Amino acid sequence: MFGNTNQPVEVMVRSSHLFAPMPDVIREDTAFLDRIHFYIPGWEIPKMQMAMFTRGYGFVVDYLAEALREMRRRNYTEIIDRDFALGSQLKSRDVKAVRKTVAGLMKLLHPHGEVAKEELREMLELAMEGRRRVKEQLKKLGSFEFFQTSFSYIDKETGEERYVGVPEEGGRNVIASDPLEPGSVYAASVDDQGKVGLCRIEVGCATGTGKLKLAGGIEGTMKESIHRAFGYLQGAKVKLGIARDFETTDFHVEAIDLLQNRVACECGVALIVAIISAIKRISVQPALVILGDISIQGNLKGVRTLVEPCQLAMENGARRALIPIENRRQFLEVSGDVAEKLDPIFYGDAPVAANKALAIT
Repeated sequence: MFGNTNQPVEVMVRSSHLFAPMPDVIREDTAFLDRIHFYIPGWEIPKMQMAMFTRGYGFVVDYLAEALREMRRRNYTEIIDRDFALGSQLKSRDVKAVRKTVAGLMKLLHPHGEVAKEELREMLELAMEGRRRVKEQLKKLGSFEFFQTSFSYIDKETGEERYVGVPEEGGRNVIASDPLEPGSVYAASVDDQGKVGLCRIEVGCATGTGKLKLAGGIEGTMKESIHRAFGYLQGAKVKLGIARDFETTDFHVEAIDLLQNRVACECGVALIVAIISAIKRISVQPALVILGDISIQGNLKGVRTLVEPCQLAMENGARRALIPIENRRQFLEVSGDVAEKLDPIFYGDAPVAANKALAIT
């Protein structure tokens, strides 16, 4: 059936590399991943069973290959324009990916080029779903340029705009609407490459002598940020009114990466709020995310940009954001949707940040 029996084996071996784990360099290369047109998650592919194998006739492989080669001469990339228009959030690569996928489905299902409107709609929605899955994975890597994933198309006949989601998106509110336990806070920051990190800081207290103990996994800029903030607390404990409790307590700190994108959070202010929350046994306001870092002498460090972390926090369930006063002007740059759903709480120093986060008047 194959002619030269050695050739299929060679092709199969080469193809197997497509399913091998990607090297870290490629897996984190957003420019490479953005060129993938369609993504099918493994859980949607049924496991092979003996009942799936036919006992009848099938295409000879070289005949099927010739038929597919011949179909390359036909161009169906513009067929969706007959009945539909693509929404504004699809970028040029998204449009190309959707058109190519629809064209491929046309060649497989309707090679004669004749397709009913509802059949074309079904192929279009499938193509948009597969491309959106690629963008959702890119969004998880923390790059803000991929955050526009509200894919839609417009029915030219009725003018109706329909949005296409993905089955697994659900309600991904990693920021709970209920109050956290005392000592737990949410923090967000932006690294020097423009990627957004979102984490939950958890502080546990034990009888001790005022030492800081970090859980595994806290390293790099996050570790430095936490040590600076703790150094500030050691010098300002009397001013903050926590000296006695601070000196008789050891603080165990854990940071949970909520987006699993390995972007380290500069979370100095969040740590200060978490420790004071743990000492006073008062929960922070619900659905609150804390931005900003601090030096060992108490000087505030605003975030590099406010648009991206506010957008990401809002999309993941935040309803309030504790923001350094120096970033106040940048809040005018956030989208209307974020400004409507996310209440800004500005602070000028660490004590004010703690009081506002804990709603202490």
